[in-house]
Amino acid sequence: MRSSLQSYRKVSLENEILVASPHRIIQMMFDGALQRIAQSRYAIENRDLANKGIFIGKAVGIITGLNNSLNMEAGGEIAQNLTDLYDFMLRRISEANMNNDVAALDDVSDILRTIKEGWDAIPADKHHIDSHASNL
Repeated sequence: MRSSLQSYRKVSLENEILVASPHRIIQMMFDGALQRIAQSRYAIENRDLANKGIFIGKAVGIITGLNNSLNMEAGGEIAQNLTDLYDFMLRRISEANMNNDVAALDDVSDILRTIKEGWDAIPADKHHIDSHASNL
């Protein structure tokens, strides 16, 4: 039953990505990063080192993807500030991984939530712009 549910969720997510706008994809990436950070935190608290590594790796991949999606030319100072924040988050995740530090993961979650709230507040008529830095 659990395997069937996981397969359904994976297909459902893949279908949503196929029809999603670039704006929605970035929202999904923020959601995914926040979920992976929460899962990493849970794994650290439960001394589940194998899953900690898996979830931290996935969070790093998503945050790297968010950083790579920035349009540095169109985004200007905002894009540079976001790059700096993503770099900081990646350093904190690395510290969390090395030291089993849930406070470092909490820092990352707080920053991600703040950026996501700004992203979610963008009016629908501005969603057509290609990269997330040029929208903020």
